Amino acid sequence: MRILVVEDDPLLGDGIQAGLAQAGFSVDWVKDGVAGELALRTASHAAVVLDLGLPRLAGLELLRRMRAGGNKTPVLILTARDAIEDRIKGLDSGADDYVVKPFDLHELAARLRALVRRSAGEAAPRLRVGEIALDPAARRVEFKGKPVELPAREYALLHTLMLGAGRVLTREQLTEKLYAWGEEVESNAIDVHIHHLRRKLAAGVIHTVRGVGYLMPRQPNG
Repeated sequence: MRILVVEDDPLLGDGIQAGLAQAGFSVDWVKDGVAGELALRTASHAAVVLDLGLPRLAGLELLRRMRAGGNKTPVLILTARDAIEDRIKGLDSGADDYVVKPFDLHELAARLRALVRRSAGEAAPRLRVGEIALDPAARRVEFKGKPVELPAREYALLHTLMLGAGRVLTREQLTEKLYAWGEEVESNAIDVHIHHLRRKLAAGVIHTVRGVGYLMPRQPNG
C-alpha cells in the first residue's frame, strides 16, 4: 500500500519512511509543500502523512488545495502543533486524523490502516472476501480457515484487490498502488504475483479481464 509522506525534517522523514516500510507500506517521501502537491498530481496514494510547518507551501494550504480540487485521499496531519485551535483548524480544513509529535510509529501505522480501510468503505478491521480473510494489523492471511504465507509484495497485492473487490483494476493501477518511487518494477511483475496468489489460494479468486486488468469478485470461486 503506497503512502505519501510530506515532511521537511530529514531525520524524522527518514525514520517515518523506514518505520512505515517495515510495517508493510510503500512510502514516497517529499520535503516541501510544492513537491507534495506535485506528487499528489502525478501518483496515486492510499493516504498522506502531512506536516504543517513546510517550506514553499504550508501543509494546511496544501490540504485546502487538495480538497478544493476534489482530491479525497485520506490525510493524517502529523505536527508539533498541539493547540486545540490548530487541531480544529486542521480537521475542519479536510484532514481525516491529527497526530501530535512525538508519536509512536506503531500507532501511526495503525491509524493509517484505519484511514485506508474507511476510505474503501470497510468498517471491520479484518477484511473478508469469500473464503479469504486478511488481518492488516497482523499482516495475516487465511484461506478456508487455514493460514497462508505470502511474501510482502503478494500480501500487498492481495490487500489491494480485496479493498477493491468487485472492481476491475488495471495493471497500471495495481503497479502504482504497490510500488514507491525508485523501486525497480519488472514489466510482468503484477502478472507474476497474480499467478502466485492463484496457486497459493485458488484459481478462481482473481479473474483476468482481458485487455483491461484483474478483478476479485466479492464472492470468488474457490
